Amino acid sequence: MPESNLVLCILLLVVGSVGLLFYYDSKLHRTDALTSYAGRPADTPGTNWLIVGTDSRAGLSDAQRAELSTGDSDGSRTDTIMMVYKPPGSDAMLISIPRDLYVPIPGQGSHKINAAFTFGGPQLLVQTVEQLTGARIDHYAEIGFGGFDQVVDAVGGVNICLDQPLDDPKAGLNLPAGCQDLNGRQALGLVRTRAFPNADLERVENQRKFLSALMAKATSPGVLLNPFRLIPFVNSAVDALTVDEGDHLWNLAGLAWSLRGNPITTTTPTGGSEYTADGDSLAVGDNTEQFFTYIRQGAPVPEDLLSTQGGVVGG
Repeated sequence: MPESNLVLCILLLVVGSVGLLFYYDSKLHRTDALTSYAGRPADTPGTNWLIVGTDSRAGLSDAQRAELSTGDSDGSRTDTIMMVYKPPGSDAMLISIPRDLYVPIPGQGSHKINAAFTFGGPQLLVQTVEQLTGARIDHYAEIGFGGFDQVVDAVGGVNICLDQPLDDPKAGLNLPAGCQDLNGRQALGLVRTRAFPNADLERVENQRKFLSALMAKATSPGVLLNPFRLIPFVNSAVDALTVDEGDHLWNLAGLAWSLRGNPITTTTPTGGSEYTADGDSLAVGDNTEQFFTYIRQGAPVPEDLLSTQGGVVGG
């Protein structure tokens, strides 16, 4: 091939790739989640993502709701709240914020933190998390029931090792112990089930491990170098995700890459159980404040403030 033709082919490939990037970026669902308000924290060192999983069934037919065992509730509530903290020059942290953590919600009094989304959507949830942590949220991503299963199926499923069998009819889940490839329906059941002694605290541990495994699969050569995997994955991710107005596809790619290896995973430390007007809740403790002080400073969090609840997904 003449040199001029080779250069032309390379240019066409680059232009085509850039064009596809901006095309898919334009298709992302966006919301004005990161708004200014009086007293908002200034920029803090590192990068902070807020990742929200909702129980929205929007876009699911009755048949799909039955197949995925999502139930018939309308509306949208936060089923999962995670913060991804990437300190300067260090590994990312994937932090679960328990939905039962009892916190002040601006304009609403004190409630379990997941009520913030119900009261005021992404904007109020972001503000509530920023006021709790003192750290500024730089990026926002949200995914509902409708679409999560398609993202998993698009990469050909995710291999997960379970320490024990799981049987939860409410989540449509019946899995044996051991290593196995989970399809989208099974994966949705895994990240939803609370059929554990510590219920939600063990569930969030499973969610973190699954998210890390999904990102590892999505950024593997078997997906990135296979257009029959990559294009369906990008299509399903773009359809399933809602991001902030200022977020782009390349921001999501950076997030996926930071979670693909072995990120530090933990649950926000709390002051333990307490009974509130919202029922059984988790209190904000001194350890909660200590934990987020390190994040505000952009510093590594000491091991004595890191915690896990085990879960059933092997490490």
